[in-house]
Amino acid sequence: MTAPATKTARQAKIRELISRHSVRSQGELAQELADEGLKVTQGTLSRDLVEIGAARVRGADGALIYAVPGEGHERELQAEQTEAATTARLVGLCRDLLVSAEASANLVILRTPPGAAQFLASAVDHAGLEDVLGTIAGDDTIMLVTTDPVGGEAVAARFNGFAEGRS
Repeated sequence: MTAPATKTARQAKIRELISRHSVRSQGELAQELADEGLKVTQGTLSRDLVEIGAARVRGADGALIYAVPGEGHERELQAEQTEAATTARLVGLCRDLLVSAEASANLVILRTPPGAAQFLASAVDHAGLEDVLGTIAGDDTIMLVTTDPVGGEAVAARFNGFAEGRS
């Protein structure tokens, strides 16, 4: 993925790295950012962590790791969310909010009740689905773009399965 070298893009990458796996130190985080093509000074990284609300918490193994506040109404600190946890959250939201999923080539249109599209789209974006390039949400409709030029049917079927409680 190519991202612009802006403060916003850098802070989004920091949130993503902290949310995906355990990050124990600023040095480790700086190295991971460098591996992603983002070189930052320790001072910039320290300011970014403060601005995004990162804090150090005890991880499952007892070691101190970074955590960031959740999105939307989930403001508690979150660290190293497993793929199973993000998928389970997405399945639950689809079961509650997804009205339909239809595909055309690499596009999927997801319908929700009025006012729910942006919330569900954010959950899709944060789930890190490898075959989903991104989403655009309106009030009750989400346009989802797949990475495969003909991948829409499979992704729509998966979302319909999510709505039925299958992961």
